[in-house]
Amino acid sequence: MVELTFLGTSHAVPTKDRNQVSILLSYGSENILIDCGEGTQRQFKIAGLNAQKLTKILITHWHGDHILGLPGLLQTLALGNYSKALDIYGPRGTKKYLEAILSMFIFREKIKVDVHEIDEGNFFENKDFFLEAYRMDHVSPCLAYSFVQKPKFRVNMAKLKKEGVEQGPWLKEIQEGKDMKFKNKIISAKKFTSPIPGKKITFILDTAFNKNCVEASKNADIVVGEACFLDERKDLAEERKHLTAKEIATAAKKAGAKRLILLHISQRYSGKEKLVLDEARKTFKNSELAKDFMKIEV
Repeated sequence: MVELTFLGTSHAVPTKDRNQVSILLSYGSENILIDCGEGTQRQFKIAGLNAQKLTKILITHWHGDHILGLPGLLQTLALGNYSKALDIYGPRGTKKYLEAILSMFIFREKIKVDVHEIDEGNFFENKDFFLEAYRMDHVSPCLAYSFVQKPKFRVNMAKLKKEGVEQGPWLKEIQEGKDMKFKNKIISAKKFTSPIPGKKITFILDTAFNKNCVEASKNADIVVGEACFLDERKDLAEERKHLTAKEIATAAKKAGAKRLILLHISQRYSGKEKLVLDEARKTFKNSELAKDFMKIEV
């Protein structure tokens, strides 16, 4: 099971109901933070989450409303004797900007940080999932991210038993969808298993509409996307390189996504967020608004 916790859902300026943007993806022992707006560490505490369990931070870009929570969060982790190396991923310039942040503060304790500047494509993979990055079109280098769970395989033990195969450690390969050797006989995974598709979750923040909005969202179970403006302010969205609610809904529809979660909504719509939701639903019916501390299981 994959769980999303929305720690912040506002635009550049927080409101009394919405903190600056930050989302936690939890899967098994992995706790991956996407962006870290100002006040994120406090949002962890309010949500009842333990920041010491963080494993990775993915930075979409280095505008202040997406990273100003980093110094405080890193200091808190250090004070809590964070024992792992924290992997931080981001676009071009990430190493320089993080070094600048760390040089501005006197940290009483130290934390080990491994910084990775990445471009497009698969940038992390293990046996359970992989992470992909897609270039976006913003006023600074910016990436969208997809978390993709690898498929599982349901083994037909009834059929295998007819072949004389019993339960045992030799099933490991076929459980991973690979052909298996048993008593000098090759057992075909294709014949004795059926795939269970993994989940895909895509995060698109701060960009003008571009083809990668659709590419990143292809067949996603959930697209978490910015809806900074209504389409009536498309001129302003284009000038500032942000998405309208209609544009992110169009991307989700073209990509064949199942569900769209809207966030990063301009403070000009504070108290009127339903206008943003209604516009998105005209194009993509299965749209909903994110709220701070909302949790979703996928």
